[in-house]
Amino acid sequence: MKTNKLLRAAIIIAIVLLNIGCDQISKSIVRSHVEAYSSLRLLHDHFMLTRVENTGAFLSLGDQIPGFLHNILLSIIPGAFLVLGIWYLIRTTTLSNLTLVGICFMIGGGAGNVFDRIIHGSVTDFLYLDFPPFHTGVFNVADLSITTGVIIILIDMVKQRRREKKVEEHKEV
Repeated sequence: MKTNKLLRAAIIIAIVLLNIGCDQISKSIVRSHVEAYSSLRLLHDHFMLTRVENTGAFLSLGDQIPGFLHNILLSIIPGAFLVLGIWYLIRTTTLSNLTLVGICFMIGGGAGNVFDRIIHGSVTDFLYLDFPPFHTGVFNVADLSITTGVIIILIDMVKQRRREKKVEEHKEV
């Protein structure tokens, strides 16, 4: 049905836009209220709010790439893949709902960071966690969306394998 396809596409776009919106609002607040490279430590120094402008990708990879090539590798190509990802999600109806949501989170997070690179020339990172022995690099809400999407997909994969295993066990009996 056309209505179901339109509703599904609208839900996909809404989830992606919600992730982009949360990311961009949080970065806007940080940009306007936190000075670059200043820090606010909370929860006995386990949580830190610090503003860092990252001109590269994950963990500043690629920040030394020269101008035009930098734009192609860190903005244009990822942007094209994100658009293709949305197109794929809208066209493909065989994905489980959880995997679909997970990919939407990943696309929304990726789009938030690509938007930053295009508009601001860098990605604003501002969150840091330190719970020894676990600690993170400085990250943002877009990175959190991407990570959440991956976790959702992994959970769905485990659930699907368990279902398949139960079906196999019933066939053997």
